[in-house]
Amino acid sequence: MNEQKLSQRLMRVAEGIPTGTRLADIGSDHAYLPTYLVLTQKIAYAVAGEVVAGPYQAAKKIVMRSGLEKRIQVRLANGLAAIQPEDKITGISICGMGGSLIQSILEAGQKNGQLSGSEQLFLQPNIGEYALRKWLANNHYQITDEEIIAEDGKKYEIIFAQKSPVPVSYSEKELFFGPCLLEKNSVIFHEKWLDEIKKKKLLLQKLEQAATKPKEKIAGIKALIQAIEEVV
Repeated sequence: MNEQKLSQRLMRVAEGIPTGTRLADIGSDHAYLPTYLVLTQKIAYAVAGEVVAGPYQAAKKIVMRSGLEKRIQVRLANGLAAIQPEDKITGISICGMGGSLIQSILEAGQKNGQLSGSEQLFLQPNIGEYALRKWLANNHYQITDEEIIAEDGKKYEIIFAQKSPVPVSYSEKELFFGPCLLEKNSVIFHEKWLDEIKKKKLLLQKLEQAATKPKEKIAGIKALIQAIEEVV
């Protein structure tokens, strides 16, 4: 992967970002996503925010190598603190982190005034999708689209969201599986949850063979397996 050829998951995020978006890519690592979008003329301006010095320096090198110093601002900052008012950001991407960490970044940005609510959100959590969807719903964000991507033996979920003028409500089932993913009902979606059933059944078998059986945990896993089986 580089600034000219993205991974499948980042490419899907790139495809979902509207033309002309003023993007803040948080946790930008090598700034591959914003650099690709500017090089392909899909966007004209971006901020690449990174909290770790090594990836920050790597991002600066990529942007300089591409001759895009005037169009991509690389900043060493924690979360949405990378955004400044003059950036006039209209979209925020946060990819390759746990859902809880993405949630905390959005929460802090909202508290500190860097997340106004007018921005579209392009999110790719590695784990913790339920917690992230719950935060979005609790903060009046409508999930406008979702994708599930298989890459390098793993499956990644991508969530696109936009602030809603009215309260947003999702069922527990929608929060867990994803409202749009449930509707699309793709082959990869089924593969992910069938694999999850296998893992849970193996864990259940070990717990039931233990000398001291954790009854509550066993009951919880059985309930989860049943919930997944009802969907797939």
